[in-house]
Amino acid sequence: MEQTFTLEAPRLWSPETPSLYKAVSRILRDGTETDVYETVFGIRSIEFDRDRGFLLNGVPRKFQGVCNHHDLGPLGAAVNVSALRHQLELLKDMGCDAIRTSHNMPAPELVRLCDEMGLMMMLEPFDEWDVAKCRNGYHRLFDEWAEKDMVNMLHQYRNSPSVVMWSIGNEVPTQCSPGGYKVASFLRDICHREDPTRPVTCGMDQVSCVLENGFAAVIDIPGLNYRTFRYLEAHQTLPQGLILGSETGSTVSSRGVYKLPAVKRFSAVDEDHQCSAYELDACAWSNIPDIDFALAEDYPWTLGQFVWTGFDYLGEPSPYDKDAWPNHSSMFGIIDLASIPKDRYWLFRSVWNRNEPTLHLLPHWNWSSGDKVPVMAFTSYDEAELFVNGVSQGRRIKRKASSPTLGGQEEALEDRYRLIWEDVPFEPGALKVVAYSEGTPVAEKVVRTAGKPHHILLEASAPVLKPDGKDICYVTATVVDRKGNPCPMDSSLMTFKVRGAGLFRAAANGDPTCLELFHEPRMHAFNGKLSILVQSADPDGRRGLTARSGRIVLTVRSRGLRRARLVLRSSL
Repeated sequence: MEQTFTLEAPRLWSPETPSLYKAVSRILRDGTETDVYETVFGIRSIEFDRDRGFLLNGVPRKFQGVCNHHDLGPLGAAVNVSALRHQLELLKDMGCDAIRTSHNMPAPELVRLCDEMGLMMMLEPFDEWDVAKCRNGYHRLFDEWAEKDMVNMLHQYRNSPSVVMWSIGNEVPTQCSPGGYKVASFLRDICHREDPTRPVTCGMDQVSCVLENGFAAVIDIPGLNYRTFRYLEAHQTLPQGLILGSETGSTVSSRGVYKLPAVKRFSAVDEDHQCSAYELDACAWSNIPDIDFALAEDYPWTLGQFVWTGFDYLGEPSPYDKDAWPNHSSMFGIIDLASIPKDRYWLFRSVWNRNEPTLHLLPHWNWSSGDKVPVMAFTSYDEAELFVNGVSQGRRIKRKASSPTLGGQEEALEDRYRLIWEDVPFEPGALKVVAYSEGTPVAEKVVRTAGKPHHILLEASAPVLKPDGKDICYVTATVVDRKGNPCPMDSSLMTFKVRGAGLFRAAANGDPTCLELFHEPRMHAFNGKLSILVQSADPDGRRGLTARSGRIVLTVRSRGLRRARLVLRSSL
């Protein structure tokens, strides 16, 4: 066999510089090439140290990761590379640097994109081992297939530089079995045998079990799912000296729905079947993001987190999961099912994105006379001043940590990461926040009271599509008043038509209670917004389309509103 390998002035792979190389292997027989194989790889080092935490290329860093389910919202479960890329681009702009596949072996397209775009990965194949979670689960196949499936995954992805650890399971009932540590050791050893370069973790939620029965002690990197109030105990008990937030947060919210008063609520259910966008709602087992931020900031032995979840997904509508129809999609996502960021996106961005400033103001400013409205700014700046129609409501400064957090939900950490003005009297007009750096105004945001809905504003994720019949553009449709101010509670019914070198693929509005069909060219707005997915035409003329390139014209209509028209291009 002959191998061609050229590497000049190698650059290390990292989220900041995802440099890739290619090794070409050729099989020759009597001088004639009989086969050729190309291996894409990157060069980087990973290290987990009990004193310095996780090091990539020798530099300590915390995981700023998210968990994602496999589905693509309105597109369903079938893989679409452009839709995956769109998701990853949104996450990267937020400052996300890692993806946990939950809880399934990944699509090759996803790993390839993470290699190319610079997102680290934790690959996780199992949600169940030999003890059942459900009647028809993987426990029926575990004895015969677990090692085969693990080896398949390890061989497939061990050359991928984005993969920095393997996870052998998520919240498996086996963790509380007396002999569960033996099964964990069995799966861990398969990983070590097939790939000695990466450590093994496991998402554990039954902390008492795994600390007492030896299960957590055999895992290279102990991963805790939630249970922030037990991080210190786990760190002091386990020999590894490190704790990973393998699944964190599970904050729940509905984009654009603000409920008064703005207080922390756990597993709260309301008549409208929505959760508050003040990002203070969580489930009984979970917490708001501020706690995980503080744990990563305060303790060197914490490795960071993988938030549940980056995007809303179909199913698991907690806390509306008991006789709560029509809720049918999750509310955990930092980004909703329509790929529109929730307010929480900007909270994470203000902490995670250190390359670009963030200043985000919430809520909307369409209230009733006499309302006292809590106002928040999610910002990377430490200080800001709020104005209502030019009248100052005071300055706020982020509180510095005086001592490390214990990670308990009883602690009030919001003022470390949010600037909060309680009970601001509502007056129609302009709500403005001005951010300061060392006493100097550096940025501002304004939210205005919207008038009557007047027209639709269309914004495209990418104006040019590849003419391959697969490329997708996400178009955000926003209902605005005559002056262009978003109408934050509008629910107008919109209809869509696509002509030219493209077609209508799907629509979504991010409402977890909405039962309108994704594939029909009509949908109601949810709090003034929805997404329309436009796909380039099939190059071979399927679906009656023959155009390979050219103009794509999207027209959106709604009764009582001026129609909107957007021209895209399909071009090589």
